[in-house]
Amino acid sequence: MSLLLKCSEFDLEAGCDEAGRGCLAGPVVAAAVILPLDFQHELLNDSKQVSEKNREILKPIIMEKALAWAVGICSPQEIDEINILNASILAMHKALDQLAIHPEFLAVDGNRFKPYKNIAHATQVKGDGRFLNIAAASILAKTFRDEIMRNLHEEFSAFGWNSNMGYPTIAHRKAIKEFGVTAHHRMTFQLLPKQLKIEL
Repeated sequence: MSLLLKCSEFDLEAGCDEAGRGCLAGPVVAAAVILPLDFQHELLNDSKQVSEKNREILKPIIMEKALAWAVGICSPQEIDEINILNASILAMHKALDQLAIHPEFLAVDGNRFKPYKNIAHATQVKGDGRFLNIAAASILAKTFRDEIMRNLHEEFSAFGWNSNMGYPTIAHRKAIKEFGVTAHHRMTFQLLPKQLKIEL
């Protein structure tokens, strides 16, 4: 199934998506992208369906071809303070704040969003696999976040963030158990599940 360009009749529709919501460490990163009406690319899909190699191919193409794009970030401390859902939405709002073009409509991946200024919006469950602008936002959010986690790995190599990107792998949780937490961990998340305590 080919993806639709957008979900409204407005030409300047911004697709919005985030990456890193289910992670134990690192920020949540969101992107907003306004694509031209003639945009097509055979590799573009939901970032989870696109290989890392192809995500890195798509990233500069989206950045060059988009009418406007921007990325917003919420830190682990912000996530702990306002919870991950609110932080995900705030990161999207931060991205929208930085768009060089004022969108007429917002297409948001998922089922929860808070109104942004006075711009109409629609939430789209699995929208990153249905609409090109949301898919483009998912690619930028994922690639920008992965770069952040790879850079953090240089200082905190014990946690394997260059490969798990902060997600709750067994190796990541075992590293937390062995080395403790960092300032980049989300303290309101269950960092050590009960299964690991059986080994004690």
